[in-house]
Amino acid sequence: MEATVAERGQITLPKAVRDALGLTKGTVLKVELESGRIVLRKSVDDALSRVRGRFKLPPGVTADDIMRELRGRAPGDPHEF
Repeated sequence: MEATVAERGQITLPKAVRDALGLTKGTVLKVELESGRIVLRKSVDDALSRVRGRFKLPPGVTADDIMRELRGRAPGDPHEF
């Protein structure tokens, strides 16, 4: 894939790239130089800020409950009886 630099230094990322990474209008990208290459990275802070506050846990369920479900119990974690 290729992108052409426009007069004002702008480029358009190919749609396949935008779709694969979930890039939408307003997505923040970090721009870095690595060994003569331009590297664009999706900002994790931006991704988190867009979903923060959009999900509600069911009554009686805590974030700790969800983390236990995803990761398993941690050493020293209280046992359920």
